[in-house]
Amino acid sequence: MIALDFGFGALETEFWRVVFLMTRIGAAMMAAPIFGAAIIPVTVRTCATGAVAVFVAAWMPGIPVPEALFSVQGLLAVLGEVLVGVSLGFVLQIAFAAPVVAAELIGGGMGMSMAMAADPSGGGQTTAFGQFFTIVLTLIFLATGAHLHWIHLVVESYNAFPPGETWLGADRFALIASFAGTMLETAVRIALPVTLVLLLVQILTGVLSRSAPSLNLFALGLPAGVLAGITAVILAAPMIYDQLTGVAAVSLEQVEEVLIR
Repeated sequence: MIALDFGFGALETEFWRVVFLMTRIGAAMMAAPIFGAAIIPVTVRTCATGAVAVFVAAWMPGIPVPEALFSVQGLLAVLGEVLVGVSLGFVLQIAFAAPVVAAELIGGGMGMSMAMAADPSGGGQTTAFGQFFTIVLTLIFLATGAHLHWIHLVVESYNAFPPGETWLGADRFALIASFAGTMLETAVRIALPVTLVLLLVQILTGVLSRSAPSLNLFALGLPAGVLAGITAVILAAPMIYDQLTGVAAVSLEQVEEVLIR
């Protein structure tokens, strides 16, 4: 299947079959927020990808594989596999961006947007609340078994998009882009209770500064905003956790929509 023969016969053919299957699975894991985190060693991701590919090769022996992997047709098939895998992981990435956007809104209202920390998952920087929400969402995602469901959907994608028929089409690309609107809506719902409290605190501090000009607005407003924001986050924690649980469920529903439509 690679136009090369190393003399191992059927064993070599099966090996290159597993390598071909690893292309889609590996691309999906690289694009996904948990499996593709920067803190996950490359060796671990490669072993996990290979293990899933071995099971897929055993469970779905009828998956068509290019006869010559290093030909033009074979390279196009590999690119198609990468396209499908990245799309399935990117849909999950969009859903996981909702709590980060919500944390940016909350941190900006509290005046803590300058308190940035290194993000070990994405490799960039995020606010303290963004890191907290991301950790909570990751724990919910893993505790509910959503990661196993997502891997199952990646495996099922071989039935929806068999190798050689991996062009998603304009409709599916538009569908994936529309998930950004759902992400922003979820972010607003998560941040709304806290931002309303912060708005009331800012209005109150503004009224006090106008009625008593001797009061320093920055010396009064910043501590009051931080205290009110932390208190609001603690009181709204059950509601926020429910929203994050909904994010984990909606992310899987969106992946299913990409496979079904």
